[in-house]
Amino acid sequence: MKTRFLDADAVAALVVRRGTTQVIEELARYIRDDYLRWPEFEKSVRVAHHSSMGVIELMPVSDGRRYAFKYVNGHPGNALSGLPTVLAFGVLAEVATGYPLLLADLTLATALRTAATSALAARAMARKGARTMALIGNGAQSEFQALAFHSMLGVAEIRAYDVDRRATDKLMANLAGIAGLQLMPAPSAKAAVQGSDIVTTLTADKRKAVIIRPEWVEPGMHLNAVGGDCPGKTELHPAILKRARIVVEYEAQTRIEGEIQQLPAHAPVVPLWQVLSGALPGRQQPEEVTVFDSVGFALEDFSTLRYLMDLARGGEAGKDYRLVPELADPKDLYALLELGQRAAASAVTS
Repeated sequence: MKTRFLDADAVAALVVRRGTTQVIEELARYIRDDYLRWPEFEKSVRVAHHSSMGVIELMPVSDGRRYAFKYVNGHPGNALSGLPTVLAFGVLAEVATGYPLLLADLTLATALRTAATSALAARAMARKGARTMALIGNGAQSEFQALAFHSMLGVAEIRAYDVDRRATDKLMANLAGIAGLQLMPAPSAKAAVQGSDIVTTLTADKRKAVIIRPEWVEPGMHLNAVGGDCPGKTELHPAILKRARIVVEYEAQTRIEGEIQQLPAHAPVVPLWQVLSGALPGRQQPEEVTVFDSVGFALEDFSTLRYLMDLARGGEAGKDYRLVPELADPKDLYALLELGQRAAASAVTS
């Protein structure tokens, strides 16, 4: 057996061939299907290594047949060095043998799956007819959030704000010409929020910040709190949370690093899987304020790796590598050294 490898270029090529919007919509279906199987999954909070510069995390999950993990970082200062704030790769393996089936770059795919999950939640939580969205933080994930809400909810107007006006200009240039989508720069976060049906926050600062103030929040608003999360990092004023209906992915993880870390441990929240299954409503009344406290959960990466594996098989994307040894006698690992010696000798003579 060999392991299929999708590098960053291969993943990008897959997305380009299918179309970004189509990929988001297809990913949303994979993610929804797996959330509807929630009880089948063995789940745990991600393993995180925090430093003053950022965080490095491992995110594992399994449904008993396949096991997946993602390696992902979050380093807000990377942009100053010309590096992405978020980098990621993942592995999909066979539980029965432990054999790695797929190794793939997930940097682009993480933004795509995050946008797909946000829109999935918003379809169940935002008021019917929501057509305007404030987009606070116009960095690496902003285009994908805009496309997801435009294609999956029909959002037609986006009011964009970032403390760095160059980021807003980048967003508007990248999405110029998208039919039926109007993007308008806002002079402040407050101006972007006022009158919007949906508010998406995508900030990266590793600190307790107040990006959205309670007096800005109007009855019936849906808040999609996405910005890179970790203990001690927030975007919403706690007064907003105390009056809102809050939906979370995996409560044990969100309590540690989501917006609800600001609330008492017993504060009620609603599981996303029960909302998607129809067991619980995402919104109970039109005037209710709703919050999707999105921190990103490993199940969404499991879905993404499944999706990439299906695309790779169907379109022969990526390459197969002998990532782990193949031995004539599985008990004779020492024989691998002889193979290595031959390979070394061959390289010298060539």
